[in-house]
Amino acid sequence: MARRSRLVGVGGFLPERIVTNVELASKLDTSDEWIRTRTGITCRHIAAPHDTATSMGAAAAARALSYAGLKASDIDAILVATATPDQAFPATAVRIQAELGMTSGFGYDISSACSGFVFALTTADSLIRSHQAQRVLVIGSEVYSRILDWSDRGTCVLFGDGAGAVILSASESNDGRGILTTHLHSDGQLRDLLYVDGAVGQPEKSGKLRMSGRDVFRHAVEKLSSSVDEALSSCHLTRENIDWLVPHQANIRIIERVAKKLSLPADRVVITVDRHANTSAASIPLALDEAIRDGRIREGELIIMEALGGGLTWGTVLMRL
Repeated sequence: MARRSRLVGVGGFLPERIVTNVELASKLDTSDEWIRTRTGITCRHIAAPHDTATSMGAAAAARALSYAGLKASDIDAILVATATPDQAFPATAVRIQAELGMTSGFGYDISSACSGFVFALTTADSLIRSHQAQRVLVIGSEVYSRILDWSDRGTCVLFGDGAGAVILSASESNDGRGILTTHLHSDGQLRDLLYVDGAVGQPEKSGKLRMSGRDVFRHAVEKLSSSVDEALSSCHLTRENIDWLVPHQANIRIIERVAKKLSLPADRVVITVDRHANTSAASIPLALDEAIRDGRIREGELIIMEALGGGLTWGTVLMRL
């Protein structure tokens, strides 16, 4: 009997402050219509001074534990996908481990930008399948507002802050539920299409996000569509078998183009980008949390998650809830 990773908990956290397009338009050469028609975004949540990747991630994790009916001591590992950690080290994962009161297990961060949650979920699945962990807490937590150039309307209007978390648990059941397959990719030749121009090791740089939007859009549609087909093919499934697409929430046009290529109707795609903007590694778990809690996604349904981010990195996770 195959050992699989089953989703047993979901949780999310969004900062209290909501910034609308109208507010941004009062400070930038842009408008609510310009932002909405090009991105689908109407507003975004922005972190308060006391909000951090750790505090938001811990809040999302606590809600996921509550959903699953588990205690922090039941978790064997914490994986945090983030491009905006509190410190260069220690990892945000071990800081969250301390916030949750865990005194055992292990944790580490994964940095794959907007693809981070997919990469972290894949890693957690591998830990469970190889019997290195029984339950893994996977978190995406981002405070992109602190790495944005707020004078650049081409990037600052796109992003928001937040955190999402899921819990994977080992299952020996033969009911077909759990993560079926994962597929990861990267192409470093495309690294300059989406990046942050600085880091701890480059103090002379500004440390702000830079993006070649048109190129990223083109690669996203092409690579995400082919990655979804790759995942389905590996399980001898077709596009018609998909119940839900839970995409990275980068841009409504990208989401719609990928859904169209997959012949998925709009009511089978989970959309949160309109209210959350692009929360990078937090976007997929936040969308999962919303759609599972409100009853849209139900047990037994086939879900495809996909994301593309800086690197370029991209990948998919195929799962039956």
